[in-house]
Amino acid sequence: MPITAIALNCTLKHSGGPLSSTDRLLREVTNALADEGVATIETIRVADHAIKPGVSSDEGEGDAWPDIRARILAADILILGTPIWLGQPSSLAKRVVERMDAFLSETDEQSRTPAYGKIAVVAVVGNEDGAHHVSAEMFQALNDVGFTIPAAGVAYWVGEAMGSTNYVDLDKPPEVIRRTTAMLAKNAAHMAKLLGASGYPGMAK
Repeated sequence: MPITAIALNCTLKHSGGPLSSTDRLLREVTNALADEGVATIETIRVADHAIKPGVSSDEGEGDAWPDIRARILAADILILGTPIWLGQPSSLAKRVVERMDAFLSETDEQSRTPAYGKIAVVAVVGNEDGAHHVSAEMFQALNDVGFTIPAAGVAYWVGEAMGSTNYVDLDKPPEVIRRTTAMLAKNAAHMAKLLGASGYPGMAK
């Protein structure tokens, strides 16, 4: 079976406006994954959906999370894209991982969460330092709920402190970003194939 990916764009901007820096980096990640034979099913712009606060998989009427959750779990690779705001992941990125907390109580007979056997990678953009902090927060949360983080599982760009240039403003990706994104894609696709062929054994409850 082909390896598939889904991207969550956790920019604070709704659809319909100009291309954002998070959009651009996510497209570069999905293009790099395509080079490795991975088909990205879709990119979900989280700001366009009414994901309610909470830590269950369904917070009731009007909650968009159950559908998004199902679409995430149908893919082999999750790409979580977030801008940096005040040195932190966006509030929408935090909302997403908060809702995944429910995975911890949804284990199968081998104590494996729904995310076991799934890969997660992170794309981070911002105009100040903080990409390492943001990726660390996202990695810890995603790994806690069962996702596997491959080696070199983050692509990021940060501009000059106090600067006004955004990633989307660059004429082309810097070579170091291109190579980092290519390595992320290669490692994520490789790990997804390995786990698809032989998943985690888990342990009896």
